[in-house]
Amino acid sequence: MASSPQSVYGSLLADDIVRALLKRVPPSNPAIIHNYYRFSIKGHVYPAILPVENKRVNGKVLLDITVPELNILDAFEDVEYERTTVDVSLMNSSKILQVETYVWVNKRDPDLHGEWDFKEWKVLHKGDFLKMTMGFSEEMELPESKTRVATYESFYAQEENKSKP
Repeated sequence: MASSPQSVYGSLLADDIVRALLKRVPPSNPAIIHNYYRFSIKGHVYPAILPVENKRVNGKVLLDITVPELNILDAFEDVEYERTTVDVSLMNSSKILQVETYVWVNKRDPDLHGEWDFKEWKVLHKGDFLKMTMGFSEEMELPESKTRVATYESFYAQEENKSKP
């Protein structure tokens, strides 16, 4: 049984990341989340959205997400985000849908700054982020799996140590 559609706006816009998590790429539609803004987060390569009047976030709606897949997405988004119902308008029609998306929990986070750019992320960060996501996905199958936040932090700490002379 399928659950409600999921709106995505950050790293999950990349089919490779979705495939690493869900083992497939669900059908999707380009969409706009109204009255939200997509922020960069200092020290992180992924974005956050929060409600901001008269702003909009371009993303897409993943369709036909199953309950087990939703559980994987919830685990991936971890404690930093909360699943929230938002209105989106589909770009290929005038249809407005109510869908769920992941909203940053810390509304007053001092590390939020500027606008996150997907094209820039694809060039600068997608390769490493995909490796981290694949590690997280493998880790999830273990009985004592780490959270996504812990996986992210340990992966990027290792990458930083590799690049030090």
